[in-house]
Amino acid sequence: MEQYLVAVVVGIVEGLTEFLPVSSTGHMIIVGHLLGLDGHVADVFDVFVQLGAILSVIFIYKERFYRFFTKDGWDMHKGLSVWHIAAGIVPVMAVAYVGYSYIKQYLFSPFTVAIGLVLGGLLLMLAERLTKGREAELVDDVDKISIRQALWVGVFQFLSLWPGFSRSGSTIAGGLIVGLSRQAAASYTFLIAVPLMFVACTYDLLKNLAYLNQDDLVVLGIGFVVSFFVAYWSVLWFLKFLHKYDLTSFAWYRIALAFVTYWYFYM
Repeated sequence: MEQYLVAVVVGIVEGLTEFLPVSSTGHMIIVGHLLGLDGHVADVFDVFVQLGAILSVIFIYKERFYRFFTKDGWDMHKGLSVWHIAAGIVPVMAVAYVGYSYIKQYLFSPFTVAIGLVLGGLLLMLAERLTKGREAELVDDVDKISIRQALWVGVFQFLSLWPGFSRSGSTIAGGLIVGLSRQAAASYTFLIAVPLMFVACTYDLLKNLAYLNQDDLVVLGIGFVVSFFVAYWSVLWFLKFLHKYDLTSFAWYRIALAFVTYWYFYM
């Protein structure tokens, strides 16, 4: 029963934080330390709950993902295309592949997460400050994003390789800085997350799948389902939130969480 409760808790945390600019990896590391989750089974569990979150985005944007498999989906002059998605993910995938072992070994701790939370929060504040007063100039439709803007968002995504920085936080902030509206930046962030996370999760899953046994499957299934439903509603809520509010509240939450994390683990 305790394992099932842990699965529900971790599924909720993943679903709530994966697509918000607060760092799901950072939250998962903190929660993992609090719940005593470690080892290969914990690694696989993290992957499964992330896959649940990925599936929720595919459901929300199913028409657009279907379009990527058509001829128009490959034409960069007819709206957001496969090439725009590739521009946002290929550079960071290459860097992540090269630095995977180093990142896993040295950057997955509450201390490094706290640093990432603060720096990522400051980046969100900077992005909001740079765009204040020129909202009318920003690209407000994801289909109007240029390849150059997509590539720059991908460059900002390098920051997310530091746990706690947040993939969605770095890309949404980067999108604002290069001229996208909050809504366009968020939608593009969610879309590029799917292939990027799918590749990363598959890589992690293949490395750790042999350590699973049949008893683990029920726990993994619970985490997957909970993460799917929570992430689904989290994304829909966040898109509505961005129509009325800016990202400053998330920045302050990140900074507060960083101080609480440092106090809890190191003081």
